Amino acid sequence: MSTQTYLIDTNVIIYLEDNRTVEPAFSALTNLAAKHKVDIFVHEAARDDIGRDSNLERRRISLSKLSKFQKLSKVRGITPTDLEAAFGRLARPNDVVDATLLHALLIGAADFLVTQDRGLHDRARRHSAEIGRRVLYVADAVQLLRTTFEPVEAPVRFVEEVQAHSIPLADTIFDSLREDYDGFDSWWRDKCVKHRRPCWIVEDDGIAGLLVRKDETSADTDATQKLNKILKICTFKVRPEKRGVKIGELLLKKAFWFAQRNKYDLIYITTYEGQTSLIDLLEYFGFKHTHTKPDTERIYEKRFSSSSSGSSEVASAFEWHRLNYPRFILTPDTTAFGIPIKESYHDVLYPDLRQQPQLDLFDRQGRGNGPRRPGNTIRKVYLCRAPSNLGRPGSLLFFYKGKSQSPPSQAMSALGILEDVKLAYSTRDLLQMTGGRSVYSEQDLENWQASSSSPVKVINYTLAAYIEPIIDLKQLKSMQIIGGHPPQSIYQISSEKLGILLERIDLGFTP
Repeated sequence: MSTQTYLIDTNVIIYLEDNRTVEPAFSALTNLAAKHKVDIFVHEAARDDIGRDSNLERRRISLSKLSKFQKLSKVRGITPTDLEAAFGRLARPNDVVDATLLHALLIGAADFLVTQDRGLHDRARRHSAEIGRRVLYVADAVQLLRTTFEPVEAPVRFVEEVQAHSIPLADTIFDSLREDYDGFDSWWRDKCVKHRRPCWIVEDDGIAGLLVRKDETSADTDATQKLNKILKICTFKVRPEKRGVKIGELLLKKAFWFAQRNKYDLIYITTYEGQTSLIDLLEYFGFKHTHTKPDTERIYEKRFSSSSSGSSEVASAFEWHRLNYPRFILTPDTTAFGIPIKESYHDVLYPDLRQQPQLDLFDRQGRGNGPRRPGNTIRKVYLCRAPSNLGRPGSLLFFYKGKSQSPPSQAMSALGILEDVKLAYSTRDLLQMTGGRSVYSEQDLENWQASSSSPVKVINYTLAAYIEPIIDLKQLKSMQIIGGHPPQSIYQISSEKLGILLERIDLGFTP
């Protein structure tokens, strides 16, 4: 397998060295890269950008921070006009640098670009979904390196609901919150502990992720949209050393699904401009910046409705779904497919559904009153060699788990929305195409033996819902979704059968 190469945005280095909460991730990035002989580069154009700084002392310091990295040379003859044609309007010299970095990805000079710049992430996604997936935040790059080179079977963690008073203030999850917000301890005691606010937590050697929620109404809310039933995310925190394993995405999925099931009209959160990765995640899933308070705190809101309707303002049904997640829309030309999946892959993609020993289903303090679902991400990737092209972005994907040792077995269990399908002709292609959301180790990817004569299909999609209760083989046959024998390859589901399937699933909204 070809060695991975990572291109580092200069803003990453300067930002990370000035922000102590993400230093562990940056240290892990450089340590893992050195350990596994992964090359890290700084682009020559970025050095030129720093060279324009009129402050000589600051310029000297900034350049000294770059000297320990290898330099990636500029492409000879490439002009700003060429870059603008590929990556959109370049109004400032820094925009030209950003486009130059993306161009390095486009031509294969680097596998991934690491940056904390939300604008650069957004520009990459506007160019193409594939380039967007190869632009990573620092924590995501660390997790990709660990997944690729240090595969371990991570224990399945549960999202657990607790009350605020049950979390001790000494827990390390509060350390950075206490540093960032004056009077945090008093606020926690007066607003959260006293009112026993409900929280979702993810535990991993202590609390790795925390989301505190609060019910509000139009008469008592900071949201700009004064709707009837409002869910406020009061605190949303992932411990710095636990970033990169998608805990934030997991907690956000929990909030989305909770809001949908309980028919909230609006969900909102407040944050500050410096929380770039959080803001990027919020905006990706449809939150809009609606107001900035005098202290620069920003309000981000996402509206829910009881039904879904299309919009001409988005490029595809998938884009509508992304912005309105977990909702999706049906159009007259919506296509649907059944995807058979083996137990081993099902367990990797949907650990939420994997049956655990009894001791894992109930915590030892006895707080649990039933099975709690472990975490996984919203954005997923599935590999196969099935001949189907799966239709256009926005197609519905129904995953059918084949005969298995543990339940569910021979049943339709999950519903996804197609983002795109690509063909990988080499292991390096697989690395690049799955990198932003990979659950595959280096050996996993090599075992596919992708080649020009035997490419691997890379299916990117989002998990829209679990099918509850599952639809087993007997029911699928009675509904004529499946014929005499369980399917062995991807197959299309007719519009008529799609309607029958969707009527059987309680989505919490009408598509």
